[in-house]
Parts: sequence; structure tokens; C-alpha cells
Amino acid sequence: MTQSVAAVVFLPGVVMPCALRYAALLAELGDEVQAILKDLELYAGATTPPDNYDISTEVEGITRTADAAGLERFHLYGHSGGGAISLAYVAAHPDRVLSLALDEPAYDFLDSTETRGYWSEIDAAGRLPERDRMPAFLKLQLGPNVALPPAPAGTPPPWMASRPAGVLALITALKQHHVDPSSYRRYAAPVYFSHGSLSHPYWLGMRDRLATLFPDFTAERYDGRHHLNTSHQAEPARVAQELRRHWNRALADQRSS
Repeated sequence: MTQSVAAVVFLPGVVMPCALRYAALLAELGDEVQAILKDLELYAGATTPPDNYDISTEVEGITRTADAAGLERFHLYGHSGGGAISLAYVAAHPDRVLSLALDEPAYDFLDSTETRGYWSEIDAAGRLPERDRMPAFLKLQLGPNVALPPAPAGTPPPWMASRPAGVLALITALKQHHVDPSSYRRYAAPVYFSHGSLSHPYWLGMRDRLATLFPDFTAERYDGRHHLNTSHQAEPARVAQELRRHWNRALADQRSS
């Protein structure tokens, strides 16, 4: 692969840091990629979200990170909250993104009855007492009758202390951000969307909405996987193979244009 194929900015979700989130996938990809691990601007401070935090904060952070790495154009891969931010970035800066890969984005910025219902459940979880808030939020990532995985044993890592406030701040920022759906239609490069069969049905509706907007859209279901044990964690070899195919096709499209 050439460097233009391999330059990939990775964005994590709202809970796990980027290096932990993609450890298994990056081990599979090895030196095939120039991996730029971009943690969320949400956690740039010590314990609390930045003042005046919004999605444009994250969009500008991606641009700064790419510029610092000397990348004029790059592939973008985001999970959950990072997937939503990736969609916002492509809407704002389509010419910089060679291809887009999304794993169950937290939001697609598209209005629907289904989406409004899901976000009302998220809001209700945010009003619970703090000890109940995170379990309720995590349960809303799973399909009906799918049990929460057991909590990790041992003392929580220090970064976990900032996550309850971070979750609430990201939810607020996502709901306040606007994307013109026509911006998705104008993005002609390949888009890859992965989702688990055991995740909340919210992502089925999102998949179908985005499929009507992006001109070059591929979706793949991972059976037996869900948002808390997602494809790049549970099946990194398969995801690495799909991403290689995705990135190579983007390069071929670029060369033929």
C-alpha cells in the first residue's frame, strides 16, 4: 500500500480511549497503516469537558491533528461517538476524507420518529441518579433481551472518572449540531458501515437512512456482536480485511477520476 492508502485517522467512542479501543484491530493491520489515533477533544482537559464544547470543537480537532501529521487527505474511521463526529467532519470537509468507515455511529444528524424516540430514552437515562446513569446508558446500546456484559474486575482506570460528565456533554453536543443531508449526497467516496446483530435496532434505521444518501455505501452486519463487543474488538482480522478492501477501492476510484 502507498502512504495515501494507509494514512488513517481513528476516532473512538465516548468511553474507551482510542489506543485501547482499536488495539486488536491495529495489531491486525500492523505497519500497513499510518494510524493516527485521535482521542476526543471532549477529554482534552483533566476532568471536565472544555468550556463551550460542541461538535465543531471535534471537527476542528481532526483538522489540527491531520495538519500536524502532514496529511492533506486521509481515511477516517470512527466508532459510536467518534462515528457521529466522523459524519460531521465529512459533511464539513468532504475533500479531505479519502474514505469513511463507521462502526455504529452515535448519531447521523437525521431526523426521524425512530431517532426522536431513541434520544428520549437516552435523555431519561441521563436524568437517573449518577450510580444508575452509566448502566442505563450502556443498556440502550443493546438489542432487546441482550444482557449487559459484566463490569471489568478490579479498580476502574483513572480515565473512567471523566466519562459520566463526558457522556452527557457529548449527548448535548450531538443533539445541537446540524448537518444538511445534501452534504452526504455530495460525498462520492466509499462509505463502509458496520453494525452488530445484537445491537439496538436504532442502528438498522440509521443504516437504511444513510444508504439512501451516500452515493457509494456498503453496510455489513456482524452476527452475534453488539455495541459493547463490537466488530473491530471481537473480529479484528475480518474487519482489517474489509478495511483493506475499502481503502484500496477508494484509492482506485481516486486514480481513475
